[in-house]
Amino acid sequence: MRLFSSTGRSRHSFLSDENLNGRIISTVSIYGSSKQLCLAIPTPGLTIMGKPFKACFVQLDIKDIVDLLAFDDEGRTSFALYAQNGANLSGTELGPVILHHNFFEALKDIVPVNVWKDNRENFENAEEGSITFDSGEAEETLCYVPIQDTGWEMAVLIRESVIQDQIRDISEKNLDTNRSQIAFTFIAALGLAGILLHQFRKLSMVRLEEEKETSRTFQTMANTDSLTGVRNKLAYTENEAAINSQIEAGELPNLGVVVGDLNGLKHVNDTQGHAAGDTLIKDACAMICDYFKQGAVFRIGGDEFAVILQGKGFDTMQEAIDDLNRKVEENIKENGVVVSIGYSVLGDEDTKLRDVFERADQMMYERKKELKAMGAQTR
Repeated sequence: MRLFSSTGRSRHSFLSDENLNGRIISTVSIYGSSKQLCLAIPTPGLTIMGKPFKACFVQLDIKDIVDLLAFDDEGRTSFALYAQNGANLSGTELGPVILHHNFFEALKDIVPVNVWKDNRENFENAEEGSITFDSGEAEETLCYVPIQDTGWEMAVLIRESVIQDQIRDISEKNLDTNRSQIAFTFIAALGLAGILLHQFRKLSMVRLEEEKETSRTFQTMANTDSLTGVRNKLAYTENEAAINSQIEAGELPNLGVVVGDLNGLKHVNDTQGHAAGDTLIKDACAMICDYFKQGAVFRIGGDEFAVILQGKGFDTMQEAIDDLNRKVEENIKENGVVVSIGYSVLGDEDTKLRDVFERADQMMYERKKELKAMGAQTR
């Protein structure tokens, strides 16, 4: 017995359904040969690593079930499972006439048409019955009964001599017992499947939590700038997409964007080396984060930063900008960190975050000219 899960792409036709309701019993051929009994239970809401799982199920080889249930009397009695259309599900050879073929195709030219039609209707309506025919070697009788909730018929083929010697002595109580035993076997299989599915679901939930934690860790790493520790360009792009949706829906009353560009990075790299340049970038980032504590800070380029301000950060934006600009002007005289910043707020005419960013970016370049006139390095 094997346990499987599926995301929907499978040889099982029922997985192509939009919705699965309740337990499903079906069959499938493995690599075109062995027939498998599939006992499936839908798993709505179950996802692993972001992929939805539609069902969990177990598969049992029908041939193995037949080997457990079939009885034989010196090769004269055969057992098989059939689908409603007469297809042989168990692969059992049923006498010299039917063999492993479709039940109705094998008997079509052997029994009268009315008998053939009556028995076909029994199969289609999940009713029990029997059919007697001459195999050329002996008269044989095929008895069949439906297996509840499966759409299958259980068939036993017995030669006339066996009927005369043994079947005559079987009471209705014995037949009921045999049916109960078969039903018990299927119920036991379903029960075992339920236990396995329960255990699998518990295991899946544990693995799912582990995968979620791992996914969150990787997501944080992917969205974090390794040099400064603030969010990176990828994180900015993701935030931009979310904010654009809010702007389009009219759900964003206040939004401010600050764009910062570090002055003198090229000069430091050329005169002191890239290690000193990296230190300058980190110092500039720390200063921006210090003044915009209520904002989301992103490093969007080598020496470029962006800050998105909403809520309390938006309310204190102008105060933070004024304080930062005063500090920058002092740093020019003290040979400290110099950052040119520009800013803008969301207007009624704006349809994208990019509209606000471009105005802030233009203001930043104007500020860079002002700082140059005060003696700051521009590159």
